Amino acid sequence: MSLRHPQLGNHTGLVATGRGLWAWRPPDGSWGWSNAGLVTDGDEALLVDTLFDGRLTGAMLAAMRDAAPAARHIGTVVNTHSNGDHCYGNGLVAGAEIIATRAAAEEMARESPAVIGAFVQRAPELGPLGEYVQHCFGAFDFDAAVPRAPTQTFDGALSLRVGDRAVELLQVGPAHTGGDLLVHLPADGVVFTGDILFIEGTPIAWAGPVQHWIDACERILALGADVVIPGHGPITDARGVVAVRDYLAYVQREARLRYDAGLGVRDAAFDIALGDYDAWGDAERIAVNVATLYREFARDPAPPNVVELFGLMAALWHARRR
Repeated sequence: MSLRHPQLGNHTGLVATGRGLWAWRPPDGSWGWSNAGLVTDGDEALLVDTLFDGRLTGAMLAAMRDAAPAARHIGTVVNTHSNGDHCYGNGLVAGAEIIATRAAAEEMARESPAVIGAFVQRAPELGPLGEYVQHCFGAFDFDAAVPRAPTQTFDGALSLRVGDRAVELLQVGPAHTGGDLLVHLPADGVVFTGDILFIEGTPIAWAGPVQHWIDACERILALGADVVIPGHGPITDARGVVAVRDYLAYVQREARLRYDAGLGVRDAAFDIALGDYDAWGDAERIAVNVATLYREFARDPAPPNVVELFGLMAALWHARRR
């Protein structure tokens, strides 16, 4: 079953999703290739997320300015969460108010593009892990990242207006990261989900709890939006939300069985049969999902060991290519 929106799901680049609304869709929804959005009314504009580096963000902003005069003076940027592919271009939107959840802002302060850039520079020395890191991040120029911290934060919910258009920001994290939010346009039947949704790609639970993420999917469904713009992958509708929810619930059940049987994270990640989900991109991310679930089951508050988890994903990725 296709998860793509029947009218909008096959389009890439700058996609008009309604009167004064656009989605930015790269052809690839894999690592770092994120979606963004533009909300306009009259001469006012709000940008949902920036991109992984200045080059990509600059190209997107140029396309938006060509399509909508209001985009020449974007007054507000909303970052859906802290991952750099959704905020490392913030500095290119001069003078804008930048809004995120308080938790996301705290994470952004700890997540420097220089750290990822150094990881990529070391890739040739890292063997199979380095090959995987290059696969994930080699296309991006972290020296050209232009991060800027949020200037306004909130907890729970925040109501905005763009001209006469109502915009609701709804905190649903921790889930994918610690501070995820949705951008809902109730009168338009549109919701930008950030990385609560990966369509045709595998979700990755860096923070959890996974049940929060399942609940976030239920919250999106309750909004009743006709157009659902994910953080990665094609524009979708309720079917895409259900698919992500069901993947998370499936991995939650399967990981619990293996945790109770005494399998370690590595053995469980290799053992879980993905079935139809095997066709989704970046299936090796199950390693992170299992590791997060195991920490939940053990009530272990320790943060994830990111380098170790990239090593496990790399092992799965290489195994799947044989």
